[in-house]
Amino acid sequence: MIHLPTAVQAFLAFIVILAAIFDLRWRRVPNWLVFSGLVLGLGINLFVSGTGGLWMSLKGAGLAFVIYFPLYLLRGIGAGDVKLATAVGAIVGPVNWFGIFVWTLAFRGIAALILILTRRRLRRSLANIRAILTGIGSAKAPYANNSQLDVRSADSVRLPHAAIIALGTLAFLVASAVRTAR
Repeated sequence: MIHLPTAVQAFLAFIVILAAIFDLRWRRVPNWLVFSGLVLGLGINLFVSGTGGLWMSLKGAGLAFVIYFPLYLLRGIGAGDVKLATAVGAIVGPVNWFGIFVWTLAFRGIAALILILTRRRLRRSLANIRAILTGIGSAKAPYANNSQLDVRSADSVRLPHAAIIALGTLAFLVASAVRTAR
């Protein structure tokens, strides 16, 4: 983990919390929010650390985009989630973004399990996992034969991923603060 200045942590928390509110309320993350986060993330890192900070910021944004964009192409997440992850990467850089990504994966897994259990969809979810693996093995998009695997479809069960990115980010910030306090 690379230490983030308090102002950067506050800015990051503000961006992800606002994105979570929009995602939970309106099921979308506004472009003005994620582009502001991206531009200010690049600017803050340039101001604080010069060209080295700018490169770190670009690497963080690039890593996030490279990981999230294929998920968007497979219709597993929305475009706003890709843009939010990219903005977060620009704010924190690649090392910290990867830590946030790990926390986000953990929260997404927990949320998915809760959703599966509360909606009694274990059998259907296992069939969907099989369809995904079969689709990947045959180089065919999994959503092509199963509308439940398309985040754009009304048949799919969707998680508000921006809210989950916010949880992962806030958990990362808390874990960083605890580690720094030791």
